[in-house]
Amino acid sequence: MRLNKSTDIALRIAMRLAMAGPEEAPTTREVAEAMAVPYTHAAKVVSRLQHLGVVEARRGRGGGLSLTSAGRTGSLGRLVRELEGVGDVVGCEDDPPCPLRAGCRLRGALRNAQEAFFAALDPLSVSDLVEPPTGPLLLSLGSR
Repeated sequence: MRLNKSTDIALRIAMRLAMAGPEEAPTTREVAEAMAVPYTHAAKVVSRLQHLGVVEARRGRGGGLSLTSAGRTGSLGRLVRELEGVGDVVGCEDDPPCPLRAGCRLRGALRNAQEAFFAALDPLSVSDLVEPPTGPLLLSLGSR
């Protein structure tokens, strides 16, 4: 299984924000540059993370991004499920639909594998992801 690019960007942004000090509130542009992602993609992802209650964004002078307490300690599995959506791993109902869909066992097996993937992430949080050596590396990528 491979995560969508936007989920990858979202997790990297959340990890970077988890390492921001209380006085630091990086902008979307600064986080995009530090994480080596296009600003436009980062802006869309930050908007989605705000909607999910993971990131708080303040506008204007002294504004910037911060990770909420729910974003810091919430289940990583839940977050990835929200970001990825509930779609099938394979396109059984695509156009044209798979001719095996009426009696195929692959779809169910892949759905179980997908849920096992998410379940492995359930006990983790963004805070867990930034334990050394990751956290110090994130800080070295650039800050205000």
